[in-house]
Amino acid sequence: MNTRKPVLADFSKEQRNKALEKFRMIEPFLNREQSISEISNQENIPLRTLYRWKRKYEQNGLIGLIHTTRSDQGKINVDKSVLSEIERLALKNKKISSATIHRKICSYCGEKHLPSPSYYQVYKAINTIQPSLIKLSHEGEKAYKETYDLIHIRNALSPNEIWQADHTLLDIEVIDEKGGVNKPWLTIILDDYSRAVAGYFVTFSAPTSYNTALTLHQAIWNKKDSDWPICGIQEKFYTDHGSDFTSKQMEQVAVDLRMNLIFSTVGMPRGRGKIERFFQTVNQLLREQLPGYIGNTTNEQLLTIQKFEQQLHRFLIKEYNHRTHSGIHTAPIKKWNDKTVLPNMPDSLESLDLLLLEIPKTRKIHSDGIHFQGLRYTNPNLAAYIGESVLIRYTLNDLVEIRVFYKNKFLCTAIAPNIANYSIDMKDLVSARNKRRNILKEKLQSPSSVDLLVEEKQSEWKQSKPEKKSKLKRYLNE
Repeated sequence: MNTRKPVLADFSKEQRNKALEKFRMIEPFLNREQSISEISNQENIPLRTLYRWKRKYEQNGLIGLIHTTRSDQGKINVDKSVLSEIERLALKNKKISSATIHRKICSYCGEKHLPSPSYYQVYKAINTIQPSLIKLSHEGEKAYKETYDLIHIRNALSPNEIWQADHTLLDIEVIDEKGGVNKPWLTIILDDYSRAVAGYFVTFSAPTSYNTALTLHQAIWNKKDSDWPICGIQEKFYTDHGSDFTSKQMEQVAVDLRMNLIFSTVGMPRGRGKIERFFQTVNQLLREQLPGYIGNTTNEQLLTIQKFEQQLHRFLIKEYNHRTHSGIHTAPIKKWNDKTVLPNMPDSLESLDLLLLEIPKTRKIHSDGIHFQGLRYTNPNLAAYIGESVLIRYTLNDLVEIRVFYKNKFLCTAIAPNIANYSIDMKDLVSARNKRRNILKEKLQSPSSVDLLVEEKQSEWKQSKPEKKSKLKRYLNE
């Protein structure tokens, strides 16, 4: 059977380019412009090689200058059973050397009456074992999956299709509400499509379902900041297997808001790389620039939690959301606004509050209103219920108002008049109380105004009446 002669198109572009380079080296000799010795000295190529190239070109043209590999290249001329034994030894023993395997194989071949391979053949056989197989055998299934398993990367096609949530303990020390030095936790919710921050929450307590609910509430509802338009109920909520995300409360929230909870594979966070990269961005562009960052050696005064939250808000909402993102090549806010999608909003803020945020407490209605956390809450509807016990619901992030329920029915919303024009959260209130306590302690430790007056009068009296010497003689033993 006739076999087709190879043509130039059968070879790769790289092979053809290398053949052309060889031709250009010998071309001056073929055209009798230079001697083969001159080309050898100029290009530092042996005469024997140049003559071989000339002969192959004259016989087969440019194809003759193409370097072809041997058909048996890469093959090891060793019995199959010997190759299997080499592989078994290499996979079974994690730290065994090639020399030890060679000695064991020689003993094996002697028992089986087979020709023993050389050390080079054993070494080559070990290096032909697939790295994935070595990873699985030496480090286990988990390490194998982390390196070689395919990841189902979830890519949203529109805003609010997928939101990702996670927590991280920030490597920065700030002054907490009690005046101590502490490291805060940051909870973040990202829109997968635009990479924009939909919600965030800072606290000194470990992640809880309430922290997650508080962040989700902020993410879903309309923001007061005009630079932060992201809102709406997401279709899918993608998280890890933390207890706060897998709690009964989050399950109930998901059912009520008609969103799907999706969890990453246990122990394999690689599928959630977007939010992991986000935390790296926060680390590089914000935390490292602030006093108190663990990696800094500066002696600057630490930030209070309130100042830190201001810096964090400025960075997340004013900078990050409006900065060009390397992954999407545009600003997150711009991409979120690109598609005209009408956000799916809850029926009312009250229903969202009751579902996600509000903490119930029992209180009694007094003649001047309801007393709670050192504040007084009033509403005209409370007048008819003085002396009655009611259930109040409130949120930690805004203590301006509370919702009042009487016998499991909504009664009214009561307002604290003295803070009605401000947004006061529990952290602000605790911080203010601690400052007040410290001031009182200082006052208790310092002398009173009466004490100071007595000391002043005694000093004046001593100065005005010099000490009189007694005329009565006294003996030493008196």
